Amino acid sequence: MIAETVCSAVSAAGLGIAVVTAYRKRYLSAARIAAYSLVPIGLVMTGIVGWLSDTALSPTAWAGFGVLAAAGLLFAGTRAVERRRGGTRADRRAERAAARGARTDAVAPAASAPSLGAGRSPAARPASPPEGATSGDDFSDIEAILKKHGI
Repeated sequence: MIAETVCSAVSAAGLGIAVVTAYRKRYLSAARIAAYSLVPIGLVMTGIVGWLSDTALSPTAWAGFGVLAAAGLLFAGTRAVERRRGGTRADRRAERAAARGARTDAVAPAASAPSLGAGRSPAARPASPPEGATSGDDFSDIEAILKKHGI
């Protein structure tokens, strides 16, 4: 009973504000305010407000909302764990099978290990940097950009 009275009062106040807004020749805003103010009385007339007030005071309804929230948390948690692991078990199994199918043997198995340069000759060593390229030249581009911007 109280909820219906409050909704009726809110609708009456909203219609009053809409009349004042229309008096100020702001008809579009007045129509919008009137539409919003008719919603609470429409909800009362359809019986939704009574159903909501009965639901809000029912411990069984609140327990049901708690169960729904727990189910939602379980769904979200399992999705997060699945995403972190990289998919479902079937997805990982398919990836492993694809990797096994794509595996090829090396042409020269002994050549796959990189050389650490233990027995290199001096001729095989990389050449030293050019005479003009010092560490100061590395920053010349940066200095040019800073000068361009006045820094």
